[in-house]
Amino acid sequence: MTEGGGCGYCPRNCPVNRDAGETGWCRAGAVMEVASIVAHRGEEPFLTGGQGVGNVFFSHCNMACVFCQNHSISHENHGVLYSPGKLAERLLELQDQGCPTVGFVSPTQYLEQARKTIVAARNMGLTVPVVWNSNAFESVTALRTLEGLVDIYLPDLKYADDGYAAEYSSAPGYVAASRAAVLEMWRQAGVMKIGDGIARKGLCVRHLVLPNDISGTDEILGFIAGISREITVSLMSQYNPLFRAGEHPLISRRLWQSEYWRAVETAGALGLSNTLIQEPETSPETFIPDFGRENPFEQQ
Repeated sequence: MTEGGGCGYCPRNCPVNRDAGETGWCRAGAVMEVASIVAHRGEEPFLTGGQGVGNVFFSHCNMACVFCQNHSISHENHGVLYSPGKLAERLLELQDQGCPTVGFVSPTQYLEQARKTIVAARNMGLTVPVVWNSNAFESVTALRTLEGLVDIYLPDLKYADDGYAAEYSSAPGYVAASRAAVLEMWRQAGVMKIGDGIARKGLCVRHLVLPNDISGTDEILGFIAGISREITVSLMSQYNPLFRAGEHPLISRRLWQSEYWRAVETAGALGLSNTLIQEPETSPETFIPDFGRENPFEQQ
């Protein structure tokens, strides 16, 4: 928290003191609320190995995407309370099960508690890489407290337009804030390093291509290439108009193949050589993500 009791984890900087029982925009409290802990095989192949990422899915969220695929977690806010010590024990269990990495999914609203969890887990014998899987709507100051603790940053860079970010995700000022966050993640983690097929350290920027170019894909890929063409990019095709997306005409349908392949071509034209793409079905209106394919990146 910031001086004076403010939260400070994300750009909203809600003037609340969670230790006193107050909650901000995200409604998260002082104690971590966890929706599920599972070995998740649906992530990028260099994170999963044969066992999956040992993912901790946190309740609540500091954004409110109308198309959220995890809306029951982020909007309905159900979960089990965990202290850093107890959650650290669960991370060790995931490591013992053979998970090659452990990940925090949507952790921003619990950043300080998550940091304490990593410290506790390392002291207890956690050796696998830690993945920070976030929406990039985060405070640079807060992210700096994770330096040396988070091994792999996996931000989902969602929008290139603040108007769309506010309309579809209730995230005013998203563009500048998310780009500053990605730059900080890049400073800390750098180019993705892979050994024996598993990521050890680095930055992978995810980008979900949205219908009608609501996501501003060309501009986002240009921003990434402007940092470094070596950045690993996971270009995602699996947009599905879930939750309340049907109420918004521009995003009320699935992604077209032509829209996705245009994004792939843009990444290639920009020289983004470490781009992970997903295989579409033959239907031009339907995509099924496929992260089960062979890792296209050379081991480093």
